[in-house]
Amino acid sequence: MPKQNPNILLILSDNHPADMLGAYGNDEIYTPNLDRLAQQGMQFNNAYCVNAMCSPCRASIFTGLMPSQHGVHTWLDDRVMDRWPQDWNSIAEFETLPEILKERGYQTALIGKYHLGVPDHAQNGFDHWITFPLGHTKSFWNNTIIENGEQYEYPGHTVDLFTEKAVDYIRSQDSKSEQPFFLYLPYNAPYGHWPSIWGQAKNRFASMYADVEMRTVPREGLSKAAVLRSFMRHHESGGSFDYTAHLRIPNDLTSLRNYYSQMSMVDDGVGRVLEALQQQGLDEDTIVIYSCDHGFSLGHNGYWGHGQATFPANAHRHSYHIPLLVRHTSSIPPLQTSDRMVSQIDLFRTVLEYAGIGDVPEIQDSPSKSIAPLLQGKPLMRDEDDAIFIEQEEVRAIRTREWLYMNRFDGNKDHPFENELYDLVSDPGEKHNLSGNVNFTEVEQVLRSRLDDYFAEYSN
Repeated sequence: MPKQNPNILLILSDNHPADMLGAYGNDEIYTPNLDRLAQQGMQFNNAYCVNAMCSPCRASIFTGLMPSQHGVHTWLDDRVMDRWPQDWNSIAEFETLPEILKERGYQTALIGKYHLGVPDHAQNGFDHWITFPLGHTKSFWNNTIIENGEQYEYPGHTVDLFTEKAVDYIRSQDSKSEQPFFLYLPYNAPYGHWPSIWGQAKNRFASMYADVEMRTVPREGLSKAAVLRSFMRHHESGGSFDYTAHLRIPNDLTSLRNYYSQMSMVDDGVGRVLEALQQQGLDEDTIVIYSCDHGFSLGHNGYWGHGQATFPANAHRHSYHIPLLVRHTSSIPPLQTSDRMVSQIDLFRTVLEYAGIGDVPEIQDSPSKSIAPLLQGKPLMRDEDDAIFIEQEEVRAIRTREWLYMNRFDGNKDHPFENELYDLVSDPGEKHNLSGNVNFTEVEQVLRSRLDDYFAEYSN
């Protein structure tokens, strides 16, 4: 008999576009465990993040709020951690998802990357706390680990460490216990940046990719906005740092194969964690959610990485399109897919609904909507609400099935910003900007109005 309130296992990867998963059509990536998970429940084909940087997305999942509500708009730079206030937590003013679950009787555990404040001790209502000090992964090997206040060096691959600790945590759970758990497992891979993917991979999947052509990574001409961003960052550093990696990686086969191998490390870890659930008799009582913090352009639209890898920032699909797989063997039928547009902030209200929690005042301020009805094959909302909203530095965007509209702040005389409008039906690659075209004035006005109305309600 399943528990009244299920255990919740929320797994996130780091810098992982949906297109880099076998279940989403990539035939060069080896992800058998995640592909199997997709078949065991529901695969969402149109899931998007709210921002294409680590910290804002993690804050939005925890709070159910947009960046303009919780105030975290870009990654937290741990290179200046010594200037942060003591024990600083960027979302301390909010009642977060793990805190709400803990108050309602859940055990709570974080095993993986935090990147929302000082990592030295447990934050945001977690009972069990295993992380590492950095948000930026410099290497997957020989990292310092913080485990419930104690620090030590782990010589192996960090994904393996987080997997081992997650398996240990699951094995410590009693399948007959009435107290459910919330295990948040945010891996710090595949990542996709130098120096972590520089050179030959050393992990056990490296040889699998040795001869892969990497044709799933497009070889497009560099975006002018990406080149400008690189030059600006180089100038801001006083010429002391090389910011050309984003321009060079799409043509560096060794780095690309390294990146793909790190994704297989995550897949292997997920498989081991799911096996532990089964062995412990917790399958039926655990809702498993797999997603990532944000997407990642693999050279699409002429840039590598985040939406902030160009200047001005952008809202092109690959940096925001995320995998979302949900399994609950006792309530969600297998072999389901959904093309409904959903946002990662919807995880907030969805998890609370599965946990039987709906009496939280903060929920009233959240644009998050539960996708639980979709998981049961029921309608979610009106067709006109089938849209997601994004904000990234100087750009806010709305994406529907038919349109992508990016509205930018005014900029200045040296760098005037332009809006962008794409017809996703005739131009799915988002190559031809229609903003300002008189034939699309009405479309642009409607989308701008929807965007303005949304942020008039969901910003602080």
